[in-house]
Order: sequence, then C-alpha cells, then structure tokens
Amino acid sequence: MIKMKTVLLASVPFLFDPAGGRTETAMPQSERAETTERWQLSATSTVSDILRHPAFSGYARHILPWDDRRYDEAMRVSDIGGLLPYHSAVDTGTVLGGLNRMIDDVATGRQVFYDLYSEADRRDDPTKENTGLFFFRGRPGAPFAIVSPGGGFSYVGSVHEGFPYALEINRQGYNVFVLKYRVGQGGRVATEDLATAVSYVFRNSETLDVATDGYSLWGSSAGARMAASIGSHGVTAFGGDDLSKPAAIVMAYTAHSDHSDTEPPTFVVVGSYDGIAPPSSMERRIAELKRLGTQVEYRKFAAVGHGFGTGTGTSAEGWITEATRFWERSR
Repeated sequence: MIKMKTVLLASVPFLFDPAGGRTETAMPQSERAETTERWQLSATSTVSDILRHPAFSGYARHILPWDDRRYDEAMRVSDIGGLLPYHSAVDTGTVLGGLNRMIDDVATGRQVFYDLYSEADRRDDPTKENTGLFFFRGRPGAPFAIVSPGGGFSYVGSVHEGFPYALEINRQGYNVFVLKYRVGQGGRVATEDLATAVSYVFRNSETLDVATDGYSLWGSSAGARMAASIGSHGVTAFGGDDLSKPAAIVMAYTAHSDHSDTEPPTFVVVGSYDGIAPPSSMERRIAELKRLGTQVEYRKFAAVGHGFGTGTGTSAEGWITEATRFWERSR
C-alpha cells in the first residue's frame, strides 16, 4: 500500500451508531475521499497495512481470520492464502475487491462494522469482543443476506469467502452482512452468534434500511453448518428472537447431515476434489431434503477442492450469481 498521506487516528473523533455498534472515524467526506484514493490496498500491501488502515480503525483484527495468533505483518496480501489452511483457490484480486469496497464505503461516510453484542455482554464474556457484522449496503429497503464464512470453527475466512461473497450478492442490489463469530468453542456457540446476528438485523432493520421478509443465510464449510442449523431449527432454537426461518439457505462444501422435517429451499455447491467434505457426504443430505419435498439445487464442480470461495479462475466461477437467483425464486 502506497502511503502518500498520514492520518493520525488518535486525533480523529468517533461517531455513535444508533443501532448500538462501534463506529468508524468521523473525518470530513472530502478527506475520506482523498484518504481512500491514496490508501487503496494492492497485491503488494501487507497485513500491517490492513491492521493499520484508517478505514478499519477499531475493528481491523476482525477482518483477518485468527483471533489467537500473532501475524507476520510483513506478509503481502498476495500471500494471504497462507493464513487459510482449510481453503483453496484464494484469488488475490477477489480478496482485494472486498477489502477495497469497504474502504470506499468508509470514505463516503458509510458505517461498515457493527458490534454484535453490547458493551456489557462483551465485558461479561470477553470472547464476544471478537464478533460483529460487516455491512455491504445494497438498494435501500432491499432484502438482506447474512454470510457465515468457514474455517473449521478455528478461524473465520472472511477475506476469501465472506467479503467477496457479499460483493457478488450485493451487485444484484441486495444488502449483505458478513458475520465474524466466536471460534474455538464449537458449532453451537458459533451458531448462537448467527442467531444473534439475525435478531440484530431484524431489530435494527429501519436504521439499517433493510427488508426482513425473504432473507437468506449463506455459509461455507463450518459456516454452512451454522446456516443450515438455523434453517432446520429456527433462530430461537439458538437463543435468538422468535423470527421466521430464512427464505433460502446457501451451503458450500460441508458434510453437515442434521435436518428437520421442514427445510427451507436449499442451494448446495461442492468441488469434486473435496477431501474434507466429499461430494458423497453432501449428497446424502440432499437426498434426505428431496425426500422431504424440499426445493434443492445442487452443483458439483470439476477439479476443485475444499474451500474454493467464489471459485474465481476455476470451474466453480459464477456460482454466487446462480445461488442469488435461486434465492430470488425462493422469496
């Protein structure tokens, strides 16, 4: 990242979010635009550039996958796939697209990050400090999707299969949130964070300017288990509010088998070379959903492995658009 201008973050005041989240810095729009132009990330930008970017002040670590590791801050964005051991086909341009979109949004005065839990909640349970929602705004009043990236419940791969998903779905006009959930405590706790996230968006839908009818949940690997669990059992089963089930579930490469007697329409993708969640393991659940009469669409992509994200440069490229159209038909 070429730093043509220095921004002293300590001297920049903060705005207060009426929905209860932490905020981005309150610099004048003209200065934001200038800062954005000069602070766009590139393939040669480093982890340090992400952690110290003025647009990400207060939540930069939530962008990166690991909560409990020290980073090699000299690592370039072009090598960021090294932080994602369960993922493949990590494309530098795709990663940069999601990050730079957030930088652009901050420059125009848009809030990007919202805390998921209150200050009191985070004080009582410090692990909740590592949670939140990244918001990619679509058309005002359009329906919303929440994306839960994967990472084996050890890390959250938002840079590869969170922000890039949001960018693709958002191009169709929809509002998209990317969830940073708790890791290291298994699927139940992570799914409770997803239930909290759905409840948060419903409660603050007017402030966020999103429609709550016909929402969808997207997940990859561990995140797909979370999305499917909410689809099967509802938000309240995981400590959230008494809300409607999602209109559609989008699942990428997971061996999740649990299901209920009534399942939302489900779109499923997997790679033929997936050794972590082989196609056969996914196909067993698909067969069960079809037996129940659930609307299901399934895509198996040739010559790709686990964690292919948007599939840029592989046979899976374009699947996000297909899944978005499926969601549109299911609403």
